[in-house]
Amino acid sequence: MAYIELSGVTKRFGKVAAVNRLDLSIEQGECVAMLGPSGCGKTTTLRMVAGFEDLDDGEIRVGDRVISSKKKHFYLPPENRNFGMVFQAFAVWPHMSVFENVAFPLRIRKLPREEIQARAEEALKHTNLWSVAEGSPDDLSGGGKQRVALARALAIRPDVMLLDEPLSSLDPHFREEMRFEIKDLQRRFHHSILYVTHDQSEAMALSDRILVMKGGVVQQVGSPLEIYGAPANRFVFEFIGLSSFLQVALRDGRMEVAGASYAPPAPPPPELAAAGGAWLAARPNEIAFSTEGGVSGTVERKAYLGEVIDYRVRVGEAEVRVQKTRREPGPEVGETCGLIFARPRWYPLEG
Repeated sequence: MAYIELSGVTKRFGKVAAVNRLDLSIEQGECVAMLGPSGCGKTTTLRMVAGFEDLDDGEIRVGDRVISSKKKHFYLPPENRNFGMVFQAFAVWPHMSVFENVAFPLRIRKLPREEIQARAEEALKHTNLWSVAEGSPDDLSGGGKQRVALARALAIRPDVMLLDEPLSSLDPHFREEMRFEIKDLQRRFHHSILYVTHDQSEAMALSDRILVMKGGVVQQVGSPLEIYGAPANRFVFEFIGLSSFLQVALRDGRMEVAGASYAPPAPPPPELAAAGGAWLAARPNEIAFSTEGGVSGTVERKAYLGEVIDYRVRVGEAEVRVQKTRREPGPEVGETCGLIFARPRWYPLEG
């Protein structure tokens, strides 16, 4: 049975549905990342779960509790939901020690002094901050300050952890380090986590499942492998990872592009073949260079990215991106080459 259940959740701002009839179930101990472009509704969804926004329709349950329900005219204030929140801003108080930052929400709850000490100490130890507990958060790095925010959320022993872009302010080194720490804390405490991010690699590394949104509507929910390897539609394919698209005509079992005719590397679905045209889509690492046959193009750019060489190949009016390891032979800038699409995907032109 799901631990967190969102049923038909809707939020409107004027005539715009920021979130439109969202259904989502999250298991106990599961981390679900919400991914999508700016304005897609992911932060609004998080705010409704937190209680910072009320619903215009639908219901949210956690465990056996209803926390928001439009039909039942019920709304539980944020302070009564027992959720741990970590925001993009570190939100630490420089006039308090690290320990006092973590203990502050416990003091607000008027817990016994001994329990405050025990909970704060436990949270600081689990986030590797006990050695600096009496110091100022101003003396910590960005990653250290975000650990303080995590420790403060953990200290209340939350039912659910809500994280809104918590690593976007950190430099790449600290961001990668904090990913592992958040994942370790999830395994240790078995919290259910709803995690909002723009960063695809962050979502892939941290989550058990990813929810992809566009315009307030869920496009797909699945494991990182499912989202990347079996995208539900063109938007998901284009949004997750790198991709290239070629508009092709389809006639008599062949595809036509840039004035030439080729046998498709894998046949399109019959309905697209009948329509006479489609988008051929592929990942850069699923395209091979060929000296014999293939879709003809000209190399316009070639960039060394460490172990990977990134090619930009002009095919008619389109640009196709190809990536190969630096040990694989490849064409030079200005040379003509053939492209073989090893694993093409097909999408309708109107999509």
